[in-house]
Amino acid sequence: MRKKVDNRIRTLIENGVKSNHRSFFVIVGDKYRDQIARPEVLWCYKDKLELSSHRRKRQKQISKTKKRGSIDPEKADAFTVFVESVKLEYCKYKHSERILGREFSICILQDFEALTPNLLARTIETVDGGGLVVLLIRSLSSLTSLYSMVMDVHERFRAESQFGATAPRFNERFLLSLASCSACVVMDDELNVLPISSHIRSIKPVSVTEDSEGLSESQHDLKNLKEQLNGVFPVGPIIKNYVKDHCRSARGRGKSAALGLAIAGAIAAGYSNIFVTAPVPGNVKTLFEYVVKGFTALGYSKHTDYDLVEGVGKATVRINVYKQHRQTIQYIQPHEHEKLSQAELLVIDEAAAIPLPIVRSLLGPYLIFISSTVNGYEGTGRSLSLKLLRQLEEQSQNNRSVEGSLSGRLFKKVELSEAIRYAPGDPVESWLNGLLCLDATSGMPNITTLPLPTECDLYYVNRDTLFSYHKDSELFLQRMMAVYVSSHYKNSPDDLQLMADAPAHHLFVLLGPVDKSKNQLPDILCVIQVCLEGQISHESVLKSLEDGRQPHGDEIPWRFYEQFQDSKFASLSGARIVRIAVHPSAMKLGYGSIAVELLTRYYEGQLTSIDVIDAEKEVEETRPVSVTEAAEKVSLLEETVKPRSNLPHLLVHLTERRPEKLHYVGVSFGLTLDLFRFWRKQKFAPFHICQTPNAVTGENTCMVIKPLTNDDIEASGSDEWGFFSPFYQDFRKRFARLLGSSFKAMECTLAMSVFDPKINFTKSEPVAESGSRTSPKGVLSSHDLNRLEAYISRRVLDLFPILARKYFREKIPVALSPVQASLLLCMGLQNQDITSVEVQLKLNRSDILILLTKILRELYRYLNKVAGKEIESSLPCPKKVEMLPHSISLDDDLHAAAKQVMGKMKAESEGMLNPEFLQRYAIVDKEAAFEEALQNGSGKIGSGGIISVKSTKQKKKKEGKFEDSGDSRSNSSSKKRVKDDSGSRLRKKKKNSD
Repeated sequence: MRKKVDNRIRTLIENGVKSNHRSFFVIVGDKYRDQIARPEVLWCYKDKLELSSHRRKRQKQISKTKKRGSIDPEKADAFTVFVESVKLEYCKYKHSERILGREFSICILQDFEALTPNLLARTIETVDGGGLVVLLIRSLSSLTSLYSMVMDVHERFRAESQFGATAPRFNERFLLSLASCSACVVMDDELNVLPISSHIRSIKPVSVTEDSEGLSESQHDLKNLKEQLNGVFPVGPIIKNYVKDHCRSARGRGKSAALGLAIAGAIAAGYSNIFVTAPVPGNVKTLFEYVVKGFTALGYSKHTDYDLVEGVGKATVRINVYKQHRQTIQYIQPHEHEKLSQAELLVIDEAAAIPLPIVRSLLGPYLIFISSTVNGYEGTGRSLSLKLLRQLEEQSQNNRSVEGSLSGRLFKKVELSEAIRYAPGDPVESWLNGLLCLDATSGMPNITTLPLPTECDLYYVNRDTLFSYHKDSELFLQRMMAVYVSSHYKNSPDDLQLMADAPAHHLFVLLGPVDKSKNQLPDILCVIQVCLEGQISHESVLKSLEDGRQPHGDEIPWRFYEQFQDSKFASLSGARIVRIAVHPSAMKLGYGSIAVELLTRYYEGQLTSIDVIDAEKEVEETRPVSVTEAAEKVSLLEETVKPRSNLPHLLVHLTERRPEKLHYVGVSFGLTLDLFRFWRKQKFAPFHICQTPNAVTGENTCMVIKPLTNDDIEASGSDEWGFFSPFYQDFRKRFARLLGSSFKAMECTLAMSVFDPKINFTKSEPVAESGSRTSPKGVLSSHDLNRLEAYISRRVLDLFPILARKYFREKIPVALSPVQASLLLCMGLQNQDITSVEVQLKLNRSDILILLTKILRELYRYLNKVAGKEIESSLPCPKKVEMLPHSISLDDDLHAAAKQVMGKMKAESEGMLNPEFLQRYAIVDKEAAFEEALQNGSGKIGSGGIISVKSTKQKKKKEGKFEDSGDSRSNSSSKKRVKDDSGSRLRKKKKNSD
């Protein structure tokens, strides 16, 4: 059955077409297929379509549905005709990056639970002027049911420690904001307008102001500009031919199209080597298209005057021009900066998506065009504006001399504020910017008077009231986001949903003295976003290790466990400062420091009175649900949706709120010298520095924590770091070892701040004893110490790492200046040469050598004083002979020795003449024995006249065994004497014969 469509819907669509504005339709119900008809359609979904995108599969599904009788055949045929008659493109939400830069007449969004703020902005921005945005929501008993709908992204917001149920505050604010969009209509699946769109009742057709030629005011201004530049080459021909494509070409404000036309003009002006870079070749597709259009306007012919070179995926990567002379437009990857040696013009498109260090490396002595989105759903534009563009602007101002002349590079900034896809004043764009706070910085008020930091107070922000869409709450939220966006380099619309729905996140603001007599919101000086972490059980830690994954949230506990393998720390509770942002007019005036100080004191329980704590033990904060319960009793056509009432106060002073019991406060940030010094000043100490730089900023992620005063943990010693002290010392040792490898390129001033060595040793400090601080034994040999002493004439750079490691571990207590300590760190721990040190410390080579001499002289004095004797004992040296006088004279000594010798000789001679001793050699039968000896010698007597006759006398038996052994010894000695006598006679005979 056909039904007449409400005339207001038709009027809204016609008004959008006339004014080149978009229209927004929200259809609630399951029969949404019956109401969609428009060519060039983008259909976005989560992971599953109700009807397949494949033609044959879709026909089978429709035929089965018809047979079951669950669908009207007429409606099914109408939807089939719609799908097959339009250019329909399906896209999953997870693949939404590929539709950037595309244009559609209508965008259909289904699966509301899968939408995020970033996806919402990315898809809606693809619709051109006069198009439609259609949001499909399943059947609901009431629109306020969205308040309690669990979104897919909420799963990432939940941690193990239950800090409360997830409250979809963003959905509530989204629904309430629909009533403020003049181009939005909320309907059911039969196209009945719901009461929330009551503003549509008074809609009237709009009329476009045109002159006599049928041109609008903007078109008339553009015509006048064309006439003024008609004779100017090459701008005139480009503008004359480009105007017809002005409103329907590029995404956003037309940055890529403007760059393409500018390159075409540069070719006509004579530039030869032009390079273009972007994250991927597909990002410069629009740019090269408009280069070709510019060539056409200038009269260049393809294949005659220029050729196109395509790369992978048929994307243009090079244009060779040879009309005047050899000219080239070449695409290069962002990291190929070494190819720019001959560049005359460099164009960087989508610079916000390129890491900041790589963008810096592309800068050189040539003309540079940088194109980027600063505010928008890309989310990375603030890195470029807060860091790189600000530095370039300061350098350009410094290059201007007093007389006004220029020296060096000139920086100019051009902002495209008017959209080319749709006309200015588009209501959908205004609604989206207000919902996601995309243009919050434009409404940031200036602070006229700044109070003293000590006069400011920190307040807790109630998120139920903040996202209630009340007028004052909305204004306060916009100001908070303005402070966020203007101070932080990376922002995304998804951050808004994280602030609103994450149960573990809390918001604090620093305000000056509040004047209650004035009915106005106070100025926001500082905003702090905190996430509660920890309280992870030991079983969860082991399970995560077995699964090889890290759960969402709890960044500091998990990173701490990875570094130190300590599971007890995960059971502690802590707070991680997600963001801290200070108003641009109040930076570096102490407001951030006082805010962090008040926050730590609050979590230590120093600001809350005991009465408040006792009162809040029984009263828990609950979200009012009376509106939802009341709405469920009425139908959609009767429901009136409006902001809730009876909400708690938006701001609560910290003295009136009970703090959570925490053991530490931590923060994770990109490591820079200013940021680290800020957190170090607040007594935060590092425990982890990522060795891989961040992909967006090129900075190493650093995590620091500050232990809080708590009675639950026993800390040994009186160290200011409490239980964190042993972990902090372990980090310092590991950081010192990594300075020579992963952190070798780190600036020495930053490395000194992170390492924080003790260099102010006093002379009154006791000298280290053996084995206490250091001993050269085992570290430096005696030869090393000698070379150290002779450094003035010789280099001993090989000793620098050894000495530096010992010094920074406080093993060599020598007082050095900060410059000397930095020099020792660069050359000792980071292993840098003198050329690199010259650049970092900004010193001359001669000054560096003088400082090195002074450093080593001080180190040598200490080593020589403490361990000189130990080293000398290890050196090889000759044995010393002491020449001392004898106790007696030489003559007395000789007389005493002579008496001793004479007594010994007398005793021996008397023993030999003893008759008993001689009786042993007596011969009993003399004649017979001689006869026998002569016969044995053949009757001859030797030349000496001596013959040997054996004694036949029997030994006395009474001498016993002992006497026999004595005789044997006597016989052996006798034989020896006979042998010696015979030998002497032989030697004497030989001498006489000679």
